[in-house]
Amino acid sequence: MEANWVFGIGTIVATLLGPILAVQAQKYLERVNESRNQKTWIFSTLMATRAARLSPDHVRALNMIDLAFNGGRSNRRKASETDVLDTWRDYLEHLTSTINESNAERWVEKQQELLILMLSAMATDLNLRYDRVLLRNGAYIPKGHTDLELDQQKLRHYAIEVLSGHQPISMNVTGFPFSEEMTNSQLKLQEGLSEVLAGQGHLKIRIEPGSTTEIDEKAPA
Repeated sequence: MEANWVFGIGTIVATLLGPILAVQAQKYLERVNESRNQKTWIFSTLMATRAARLSPDHVRALNMIDLAFNGGRSNRRKASETDVLDTWRDYLEHLTSTINESNAERWVEKQQELLILMLSAMATDLNLRYDRVLLRNGAYIPKGHTDLELDQQKLRHYAIEVLSGHQPISMNVTGFPFSEEMTNSQLKLQEGLSEVLAGQGHLKIRIEPGSTTEIDEKAPA
């Protein structure tokens, strides 16, 4: 009798709570899948654009890392997610550092190293088999793209320096319009004026006859 009563109560509880638990489990699985899909998109985008790091998709994926790898809605961040965020912060700090002619080559090398570390951390979090050698050597990066990206970085840096007033614009004028006849006439004019002002020369004045005006005078009445 007691066993039947317990069984009946269990059946009632299962009937009432079953749909609720099923819905909660479904929501949990949806959140897990949504988080993984978001991480996968970020990783895939960064992998696809690692040879075009100035592309809008690459920048967008970078800006979503702290959102996707921050533990989700539960705020329970895994150790692998913390590694991703740490490498992401190092990468962003380097991207905002100063680049000039003296450190340009080393700057690009370090950018590559930090990007590989970040992608490796993401692959570990997603349980994907990517080692650092494959991540480094698995992308085709044309030299023209590398040169273009480096030139754009330099152009951005120098533009900011000039617009902020920290760097003047150097000008090298190679020539002006030149007329030998005009130059000689200017020299003669300057010599003549100098002689007159110094009392060593004189000015020639020519008076041309002009029309005269007759004035009629009336005698007083």
